[in-house]
Amino acid sequence: MPMTLQATERTGLLKLLERFPRQRIIMLGDLVADQSVYGEIMRVSREAPVLILKEREKQVVPGGGANAANNLAALGARVTPVGIVGDDETGDALLRCFHERQISRRHILRVRNHLTPTKTRILGGLSHWQRQQIVRIDREPLRPLPTTIRNQLTRKAAGLLGSSNGLLVADYGYSTTNAREVDLLRRRSKRLGIPLTIDSRYDLLTYKNLTAATPNEPEVEAAFGKTIGNDSERLHTLGRRFLRRQGLEALLITRGRDGMALFEPHRPPCHIPIFGSDQAVDVTGAGDTVIAAFTLALAAGAGFLDAARVANCAGGIVVMKRGTATVSLGELTEAIRNL
Repeated sequence: MPMTLQATERTGLLKLLERFPRQRIIMLGDLVADQSVYGEIMRVSREAPVLILKEREKQVVPGGGANAANNLAALGARVTPVGIVGDDETGDALLRCFHERQISRRHILRVRNHLTPTKTRILGGLSHWQRQQIVRIDREPLRPLPTTIRNQLTRKAAGLLGSSNGLLVADYGYSTTNAREVDLLRRRSKRLGIPLTIDSRYDLLTYKNLTAATPNEPEVEAAFGKTIGNDSERLHTLGRRFLRRQGLEALLITRGRDGMALFEPHRPPCHIPIFGSDQAVDVTGAGDTVIAAFTLALAAGAGFLDAARVANCAGGIVVMKRGTATVSLGELTEAIRNL
């Protein structure tokens, strides 16, 4: 059953969205470049049984934490990314993307001889046909960032907290930040009453006592070495354990076509059905959209359930778009108005 709302719930969410443009959000995390190379299939190679593509188009868009920042901006927030890019072509492309979207670049460091993490998707198809992803090539830094750079980024983020409404941390494993650095920010954000959310690809269990986390179900399964599948009791057990162990105020687990599950202390788990179709077109970057909408809603004063509903709608919209995409405030408002 798809997500539905009562009239009073719908009115409350629409009023919440009206406060989005007044929010200032810090995004601390890994800035990734998502590159797409589109080609037209010409023939099969005589050298090997592979297709020959004639390149038609190349595009770079923000990925990872940069995509979360991009989504925050699309939803109307004034976002400040704090992170690094290399002195390379994709680093230049990311900064151009932020400039075009009027996203601040003031707190992004350029690091010499550093490789901007880049995920290149090769897509091919016949003329006028739908393009199909053939292979993905990842280019990653060879070594972790020095501690001095992480410390510098933490200081930058700390200096922005006093004038911000929320802090989103996106840890994709490229060492822009870690649990130790975030703990320093947690203490100050708690004093200021600012929500601090985390999306960590590989180190979920190192982050403790934050406002909320938004892992997907496979990340929770990997963290505990257990498979959830259709076992709702195991989902509830792992969700409660995660919530308690990490000292979170809320845990939002995204479950693909099964919607979301929200866990809060001393409350039963809340299952939120999917918004829209269960036949996703492309899930690339959907987690970034979810945490962006969830964090922004919390910053605007929402409770965890309303924030989860907003994030659920945003995620349902973005998976119907191809590639790494964003959801605009107008799209989200229209979607909720029609629920």
